[in-house]
Amino acid sequence: MFTRVSALARPVASRRALVCMAQWTSARATGHNSPTARAAVDNPRFFPHMAHPLPSYFHLHLVSDSTGETLTTIAKAAAVQYAQVRPIEHIHPLVRTQRQLARVLQEVEQAPGIVLYTVVNQELKAELERRCRELGLPCLYVLEPIMKVFESYLGAPQTPTVAGQHVLDQDYFRRIDALNFTMAHDDGRLPEDLSLADIIILGISRTSKTPTSIYLAQRGYKTANVPLVPGIPPPEALLRPHNAFVVCLVASVERIAEVRRNRVRLMADRDLATYVDRELITQELAQSRRLCARQGWPVIDVTRRSVEETAAAIIQLLHDRQAGVGEQSDGGAGETGNV
Repeated sequence: MFTRVSALARPVASRRALVCMAQWTSARATGHNSPTARAAVDNPRFFPHMAHPLPSYFHLHLVSDSTGETLTTIAKAAAVQYAQVRPIEHIHPLVRTQRQLARVLQEVEQAPGIVLYTVVNQELKAELERRCRELGLPCLYVLEPIMKVFESYLGAPQTPTVAGQHVLDQDYFRRIDALNFTMAHDDGRLPEDLSLADIIILGISRTSKTPTSIYLAQRGYKTANVPLVPGIPPPEALLRPHNAFVVCLVASVERIAEVRRNRVRLMADRDLATYVDRELITQELAQSRRLCARQGWPVIDVTRRSVEETAAAIIQLLHDRQAGVGEQSDGGAGETGNV
């Protein structure tokens, strides 16, 4: 997502910043071998920096010759550690030619900030770093430290490959197949096919079943989700013997009531009083917990979890089951099988 903030003037690189940039670049060129080089890389003062006082936001350019997913994930993990400053992301995917890079550099010059990249073409890398040096901006190939470890451990040089993680191989088509299955089995549809799923997600309304299912499908797991509705028994296929891993999602009454209240604005035919009634929500949660206790299915509380964290917990439980490891309480849920 591209964002423009006209109020932020282009910072003028100070003499110290330019000197630090030169020391940092020299350190990278020497392979970080000398004590001086290592100190330059390890000491933050050697990186180009913004003038104080600390601004409320900064520009973050993510330059990739592929989709940019790797960069976005790494940048987000780093940026959240600095909650006092808001990053304005400029994502530049599929940069593979000098012409495409020229457009990126023009935007970098218009909105100076940190530049992170995963471009593997040596000419493009050199041009990107050269221009960032001229502008006095930090520019980092984020995969370089990882590649150094691989190269050192394996004793073999790397073979640069553009978008190598996105090849149309067997794993790719497995994920597409999982996504098609998951979309076809959303919200309790095609219950007779539940035995074909890798994972079955249960839960009352508004417990993030669908987004979690889609995320798991993108990881290659055929996922079906089944709503637990008061007064309606679960599908017979769910209670019959099958090999799918079943897990139930729950949340706090407060969160479910809040999400339902927001959701009901798009559902004019819904009885709002019944749908958001906290006592009724409490009863729904109790019924779902009793069902899982009878069947021995684990329960995951998603109140303070993102979809990614919930999916990671499900995958870990699935791997534990496949490895024969018993499900354990999280130490704070108060009952066995909760995560």
